[in-house]
Amino acid sequence: MSKMQIERAALYAAGVVIVVLTGGAFWLSYAHLAEVAGAHGLGESPIRRWAWPAMLDLFIVGGELLMLRAGLQGRTDWWAITATAVGSVGSIVLNVAGVGADRATVPLLDYVTAAVPPTAALLAFGLLMRQIHGLVDTADQAPAPVALERDTAPAPEDIPVSPAPCPVLAPAEESPLVICGAHVPVPAVPPRPKLDMEGARQAIESAWRDGLSIREAARVSTRSPSQVQRVYARLDAARGVQPMPGQTTLEGVAA
Repeated sequence: MSKMQIERAALYAAGVVIVVLTGGAFWLSYAHLAEVAGAHGLGESPIRRWAWPAMLDLFIVGGELLMLRAGLQGRTDWWAITATAVGSVGSIVLNVAGVGADRATVPLLDYVTAAVPPTAALLAFGLLMRQIHGLVDTADQAPAPVALERDTAPAPEDIPVSPAPCPVLAPAEESPLVICGAHVPVPAVPPRPKLDMEGARQAIESAWRDGLSIREAARVSTRSPSQVQRVYARLDAARGVQPMPGQTTLEGVAA
């Protein structure tokens, strides 16, 4: 058996025992109170003799039921507590008092015997209400079934939209830096005209004397960097390495 099955079986067995205990205790207490009522003025009317104990025991039943209702609602019902206390204390006191008032002739166990049934009835009925309260709370705390949602999105609903007036925009101020309207193509930069052979040679020699890099000399002379590099190598071999701009000035200052 699983743990849940064992707990359920124990709960059912305890419920049966509590119901039997409650019924037996109430019956013993009720019967003794009927005997007390018959010995004190109601002996000639059996109906009233057996109806009189209900005046006390029904206080216990009604008070316990009202306390159960208040517990399920999460509040305290002091009227229910008072009715249960009055019925319980009255039943116990009258059961004990019905034994007799002569302590010299009445044994102590007679009082105990008379007090046990109403006390047991009170406790057993309280246990029964407690079990019912626990079952109701367990049922309320059970997880609700989860509804599975479809993966497909719901169809869009046509929502009527009230027509709103289009806002009127004020004309923008004229600015030479802002271009409004259609896309204006950017004019292409015309390529630099290619120098002839003599002009390119002079441009490369001038760049070599000025200490420009091969890339800058290629841009000025409109020739490829590899061609400029070859010319730079010939000039370095024929005239020596050209100093960088400012190198001559620094050497003079250092001297």
